[in-house]
Amino acid sequence: MSNSLYQSSISVFIRYLDNLSALLNIGLSHANDQNQEIDEATLISFQLFPDMHPFAKQVQVACDMVKLCGGRFAQVTPATDEDTEATFAELQSRIERTKAFLQSLPEDTINSAENRHFVIPAGPYELTFTGTEYLNLWVLPNMFFHITTAYNIMRHNAVPVGKIDYLGVNAFVTKAPE
Repeated sequence: MSNSLYQSSISVFIRYLDNLSALLNIGLSHANDQNQEIDEATLISFQLFPDMHPFAKQVQVACDMVKLCGGRFAQVTPATDEDTEATFAELQSRIERTKAFLQSLPEDTINSAENRHFVIPAGPYELTFTGTEYLNLWVLPNMFFHITTAYNIMRHNAVPVGKIDYLGVNAFVTKAPE
C-alpha cells in the first residue's frame, strides 16, 4: 500500500511544524532561564553565517514553503504573512496559522495534484515539476533544510535540543533509557 500525496505532504508538514513548535518552546525556556547568556531577541536574530538567514527567517520560510505547496496542490491562494515576527510567541502564532491552513485543505484535491504540472518561481529561475516531483524534490528538502538550520542555530547557542526533539519521536518512546 502506498501513501497518498496528502499523507506524504500535508501530514508530514504538520508533523514537522509540530516538531518546530516544540523546538521553539525549548528555545524560549532556555532564553528565559536567568542563568543563560542568550536572550530571546538575540536567538531570534542569530545567523550561523553572515550570508544565511537568521533564526526567525528560517521559521518563516519553512512555514511559507509548506503553505504555498498546500495551496498549490489544493488550487487555493493562502494568506500572505508580513515576516515581522520578532518573538517566539509570534513565530508560534505563524506556525499555528500555517497548520490551520493546511488542515483546512481537502484531501481529495491534494491527492489529485500528483501528476499536475507546477511552474515554480525560484529567484531568476522557473522550475517545472509534477506534483510528486514538486513535493519530493523541492518542498520537502527545503522544509527540512530550514527546520534543520533553525535547530542548528539553537544548538550553536547552547539550547538543549537533540535529535529526538528534531524528529519529534518522544510520543513513540515506550521505555526510557537506563
